[in-house]
Amino acid sequence: MLLKDTPVTVAGVDGTTYRVMYTSEDEQGKVVPVTGLVFVPRSAPPAGGYKVVAWGHGTNGMADQCAPSLSPSQAVPSLNALLSEGWEVTASDYQGEGTPPGVLAYLVGNLAAENTIDLVRAVQHVGTFHASSDYVVWGHSEGGQTAMFAWHIGPTYAPSLHLLGVVAGAPPSQFQYIYAALQHSKYAFYLYMAAIGFNVAYGNTAAPLSAVTTPEARTLVPLVKKGCYNYLQTTFDKYPLASLVTHDPFTVPQWKVLLEENDPGAFTTPTTVPLLIIQGTADGQIPPISTQLLATHLCSIGAEVQRWMYPGEHHAQVIVPSTPDMVHWIADRFAGQAAPDPYVPHGLPDVLAQDCATPGGFTTPAP
Repeated sequence: MLLKDTPVTVAGVDGTTYRVMYTSEDEQGKVVPVTGLVFVPRSAPPAGGYKVVAWGHGTNGMADQCAPSLSPSQAVPSLNALLSEGWEVTASDYQGEGTPPGVLAYLVGNLAAENTIDLVRAVQHVGTFHASSDYVVWGHSEGGQTAMFAWHIGPTYAPSLHLLGVVAGAPPSQFQYIYAALQHSKYAFYLYMAAIGFNVAYGNTAAPLSAVTTPEARTLVPLVKKGCYNYLQTTFDKYPLASLVTHDPFTVPQWKVLLEENDPGAFTTPTTVPLLIIQGTADGQIPPISTQLLATHLCSIGAEVQRWMYPGEHHAQVIVPSTPDMVHWIADRFAGQAAPDPYVPHGLPDVLAQDCATPGGFTTPAP
C-alpha cells in the first residue's frame, strides 16, 4: 500500500521523480514502512499504463543515510535509457534503509524481492503513476540477488502483476564458494555485513551472532549505522576477518540453513519467467564461475536462462556497455517475444552469449 508520494526535482532525469513510502512485511510478517523512488516518463501513458522496470540496488551500506532515495540522481544506473523507452522505473530502498531506527537486512533475498515487488504493487491504481501490471525486474550485485528472488517468488507472491522477465547482474550465489573467495579480499566486510543482516532479519534465536563472531566483532555492530559503503570498507579493513569470525558459518547448522535459504543456487523449482544473467569476465567481487554454476543448475531444473559475459569488464563497470543490450532484451519481453531471445548482444566486441541449449553448456571465459 502506498503511504505517501512527494515529487522531487532531480536535475538530469528525463522524467518526473517521486520519493515514496509504502508498506511491506518483515521476516516475522509485521507490516513495515519502506521508502523508495518512482520515475515517470515525460511521454503520455499508453493504453494500459506504463510498463514498469523495477530496479534492485546493489551494496551501498546498511544505514538509513545510505537509502538511494536520498540521492535520486544516482539511484538507478542507465535511468534515462529506460525512461526514453516510455517505461516507468521503481526503485526500493529495501526495508531498514531510509526508515530509522533499523538497518538493512543485507542479503536476505526474499525480503528485498518482496520490497521490490511491493513497490510495483503499490503504484498500481494510483492516478499519479499510470502503472501497468506488466513489469520486469533488474538488479545488480546485491540487487542481482534481489532480482533472482523476484524471479523465484514473483509469479506466486503477486499474481495480480505480470512478471515478464528478470535481469540479474552479477548475482551472488554459491555462497560457500563466495565466502571462501572473499574472506581474504578487500571485500571481506561484505561477510560481516551479511552476518549482521541475517541477525537483523531472523533475530538472535535463529541467527545468533555469538555462534559465528567474536566478542570484539559484536561490539562493532553499531558502526554499521555510522556510514555507508566507503566508511564500512575503510573501518572494517582494519580488522582481519579472523579477529571477527569464530566459525565458518557453513559449519554451524542454523546458519547453514539460512545461507541456503538465501542462495539462488539452492532453488529447486523453476518459473516460466525468462531470466538473463549479465556479468563481466573480470569481476573481482562475484567470481564468474559462480554464475556459470548458477545458470547450469537453473537449466537443469527446467528454467529458461540466458547468460551474457562481457570481456574484460569488472563488477559494476559491466552496467554501461551492457545497457543497450539489456534494454533490447527487456523491450522484447514487454513485446511478448519468445525466449530464449535470439538477439545478439554487441555492447562490446566478443560478448559471450549463452543459453540452456548452448553446446557444451555454460562456460566462463578468461578475464
